[in-house]
Amino acid sequence: MAHTHSHAPSSQDQNAKRLMLAFGITASFMVIEVIGGLISGSLALLADAGHMLTDAAALLFALLAVIFSRKPPSGGRTFGWLRLTTLAAFVNAIALVVITVIIVWEAIQRFLQPQPVAGVTMMVVAVAGLIANIAAFWILHRGSEEKNLNVRAAALHVLGDLLGSVGAIIAALVILWTGWTPVDPILSVLVSCLVLRSAWRLLKESVNELLEGAPSSLDIAALKRNLNRSIPEVRDVHHVHVWMVGEKPVMTLHVQVIPPHDHDALLGRIQHFLEDQYAISHVTIQMEYTPCQGPDCHLNEAQAGHAHHHHH
Repeated sequence: MAHTHSHAPSSQDQNAKRLMLAFGITASFMVIEVIGGLISGSLALLADAGHMLTDAAALLFALLAVIFSRKPPSGGRTFGWLRLTTLAAFVNAIALVVITVIIVWEAIQRFLQPQPVAGVTMMVVAVAGLIANIAAFWILHRGSEEKNLNVRAAALHVLGDLLGSVGAIIAALVILWTGWTPVDPILSVLVSCLVLRSAWRLLKESVNELLEGAPSSLDIAALKRNLNRSIPEVRDVHHVHVWMVGEKPVMTLHVQVIPPHDHDALLGRIQHFLEDQYAISHVTIQMEYTPCQGPDCHLNEAQAGHAHHHHH
């Protein structure tokens, strides 16, 4: 039985380059923010630098996960290290949820006890942060990130900082114009809600993959019906298992068929159907033969005769 293995090394190389560039930008700006916070005496900037440190660590972890996923399969790990990228996405999603909870808690404290904010310093650093985050997000968000859960996790971290920079600019403008400091924690909570929504979706997807659940986009019952309708020799489909390894779907199934005229040709048609209709190229098929009764018993002969006629 033929299996198709397409690991797309060029795509992985691109992901690694994007993650490395984004990490460099995030880590560099984190240092600038720490220096700015120390010079201005702003605890808010130092706290945001801590957020950037978490993001830099998340990007570095995602980069390492992509590198490890390239390791070839071995006797002990027959799928290689592909699942490591899913694990990295899961850890990143957890980190996003924790960070969001901490931000909301801090925002509540600051709303109850407003603190003086250096509006000008806040504006300068927020604009610089926005530029840095736009660059990092653009790097991560082009190409195959929609297919790669790990790169999406890293992009979400950067998106959180990007939205945070926009909120900080708005808050700084309000503070400079009106002096009303509670706008800072209010916008922080609004941004946190947006990030939490994305983080929760990412967490569900990564947990589903770690539990070897079927992809949410795949309807198993519909797949069985379509296989029955598309290939007349197929009488029943059962024991269907589909799961993800990295971003690669893997499938096993039992197919009850009319005893085939050409075993390899029928097997090839089933494989082609699954790859063409559902993009599942790594599939293991167990074919089961049962005695045929009824008008379909000569189906294979008819199909073979039709194929022979078509050939000539």
